Amino acid sequence: MLSNTCKIATNAVVFLSTKIDTNERFTIKEIASEIEVSEHTLGKLLQVLVKRNIIFSEKGPSGGFYISKQQMQLPVMSIVEAIDGKEIFKECGLGLSKCSHTKPCSIHNQYKEARDLFMDIFNNNKISDLGTSVTNGLTYLVN
Repeated sequence: MLSNTCKIATNAVVFLSTKIDTNERFTIKEIASEIEVSEHTLGKLLQVLVKRNIIFSEKGPSGGFYISKQQMQLPVMSIVEAIDGKEIFKECGLGLSKCSHTKPCSIHNQYKEARDLFMDIFNNNKISDLGTSVTNGLTYLVN
């Protein structure tokens, strides 16, 4: 359901969340290397996340990207909204432009249930919850 760019952004936030206790700042190159993605793609996404106050960045020789304890309490939905928008929770499961409540496609009602479940998951889990997967030995979402 999430785009690859949203998964990359989420991975970057997860990486930063696992490093919150170190008070380190990380460069685009360091984050890209850790989550195994293109620096160019990641750079654009990190700027969006900074603009939406999901993460911070500091310029200068000791600068870089980081996340605060307050940002760790944001819902995962904040990342999804920043990158993919809320419209993904209104799209047709078959990609049909004319599908609606009044003119549903063959899977409309089933897909709506799944979309609503995903929306609840993203709204009810905080960024702080995401880092647990990585610290428990799971790898990042996109490789």
